Amino acid sequence: MKVSERDEVFLQEMGIAPLWRLRHAPQEAAQEEAGQAGAAEASAPVAEAAAAPALAPVAPAPPPAPVRPPERDPAWGPIPVTAAPPPPAWTPPPPPEPEPDPFAVDEAAIASMDWDELRTAIANCKRCGACAGGAKPVYGAGAREARWFVAAGASSAADEKAGAPLSGEAGKLLDNMLAAVDLSRERDVYVTNLVKCRPTTANGGDRAPTQDEAAACRPFLERELALTRASTVLTLGQIAANGLLGKPLQEPLAGSRGAVHAFGAASLVATLHPGELLRRGLDKAQAWADLCRARAVHARRDR
Repeated sequence: MKVSERDEVFLQEMGIAPLWRLRHAPQEAAQEEAGQAGAAEASAPVAEAAAAPALAPVAPAPPPAPVRPPERDPAWGPIPVTAAPPPPAWTPPPPPEPEPDPFAVDEAAIASMDWDELRTAIANCKRCGACAGGAKPVYGAGAREARWFVAAGASSAADEKAGAPLSGEAGKLLDNMLAAVDLSRERDVYVTNLVKCRPTTANGGDRAPTQDEAAACRPFLERELALTRASTVLTLGQIAANGLLGKPLQEPLAGSRGAVHAFGAASLVATLHPGELLRRGLDKAQAWADLCRARAVHARRDR
């Protein structure tokens, strides 16, 4: 209870004294303390903002130390070591073997064929790229027991159409050349092509055979020669001459003409192809000289 000054005077007159009072009221002391605390809090952020230093980057904490495994008890004895070898390195499996071709024949088999077997082997031949695409082989024709064996280079479109080697105008010229030395296809000459299937371009035209194609067909020609038992071979053009003499097919024919070559047990004479003679009539004199050389060689062998 608060006593005013007027009440204190009345109390003194009435003889009630001294008057006891509190030095500070609890409420006023609390208000003063709250006011002082508010002022301190208001000024603290400013002071802290002014006095707070710049924050430095915090370094990452170091990784934890590795935990060592517990030591092995010596009473357990040494650690056993396996004697098994390491597993072998992995290797890919081998590719599957190609299925055997029922029509594939080797040179040894060709060398023992008769005429029918040889024709069947040529019909089913897959020895070179010229056989691909359903090509129709051209078989040799003429006397099967021959005195002369005439070989041209590769089958042509005219040969394929006629089903016989050296057909058309080139074939007619060959017949005239043989008649000039008293020979004919029907009686004593066998005519064949080195490459039985016609080599073609991408557009279907004739092309020269490759070395591989000539080598693949050569065993068939050698068997034809053996079956005819001819002693004289006359090659027509550079493909046939070089293919049988083991030379590059592109080598000029001049390197083989003018001489007598050995081809197995037979004598070989090279001359120009009748198709070339049709284009260059002046070369017929060279072809006549080659025919006379072959006739002379054959005559010496017949003695």
